[in-house]
Amino acid sequence: MTRQQLIEQINQKQTYLCVGLDTDLSKIPKHLQSHPDAMFEFNKDIIDATLDYCVSYKINTAFYEAMGVKGWEVMERTVNYIPSTHFKMADAKRGDIGNTSAQYAKAFFETMSFDAITVAPYMGEDSVRPFLEYEGKWAIVLGLTSNKGANDFEMKQLISENGEEHLRAEFLYERVLRTVSKWGTPDNLMFVVGATQAEEFVNIRSIIPDHFLLVPGVGAQGGSLKDISEKAMIKDTSTTAQCGLLVNASRAIIYASDREDFAYKAKKIAEQYGAEMKTYLS
Repeated sequence: MTRQQLIEQINQKQTYLCVGLDTDLSKIPKHLQSHPDAMFEFNKDIIDATLDYCVSYKINTAFYEAMGVKGWEVMERTVNYIPSTHFKMADAKRGDIGNTSAQYAKAFFETMSFDAITVAPYMGEDSVRPFLEYEGKWAIVLGLTSNKGANDFEMKQLISENGEEHLRAEFLYERVLRTVSKWGTPDNLMFVVGATQAEEFVNIRSIIPDHFLLVPGVGAQGGSLKDISEKAMIKDTSTTAQCGLLVNASRAIIYASDREDFAYKAKKIAEQYGAEMKTYLS
């Protein structure tokens, strides 16, 4: 999916909601757990219920990989079930030497029909480059995450580059944003910024004003949709809003109920997010 197609979906539906399919068999409703195809049935019902209220789905691959071959099969069937009108993300956080990353890219962009994959940038440009070489596909690079461990590296200050001191100390995550943004374009490169890092969004937009941001952490993790939307949305005066955000909610939607009404409750929560997002787009 191209940037323009994604923007058109956001403007048409008046939402920038992404539904996270972090499907854990132990957490799905008990009446489904005995089903021989429980995981896929759950995903299918969630997708059917939320389709009209979101523009994207994010599959956290760890929940599927943990199940071995069967999990991979469910993941492939799930991504194929999602219609092409919706942006499909593999939350896989891949990134390795070039020839290995090329195989990861092939796995998720060719063997499976994902539009995007999350990528860890630690190993540098050659580890990210293979994901940027597919037309209409995206690399979503980790920028500033919400986890406690972000303080271990991402929020560390760098005081020099090329032997010269900066006028202002630079956080490692800022260096990542500045450097990685030069490897691709706003048409094939997004960044992950956690919803609980709202105080950093204004600064982040000053560094990467045109790139889409994938923002997880709304809902169960406590991120504020209002703060994110006000501080991180691309400011645009044209008649077609660029938006520049995909805000992900996973547990708050898919586990809204542990009973037989789980799909209906998921629909209502997605609808609520969509209604709020519409006010920020207008």
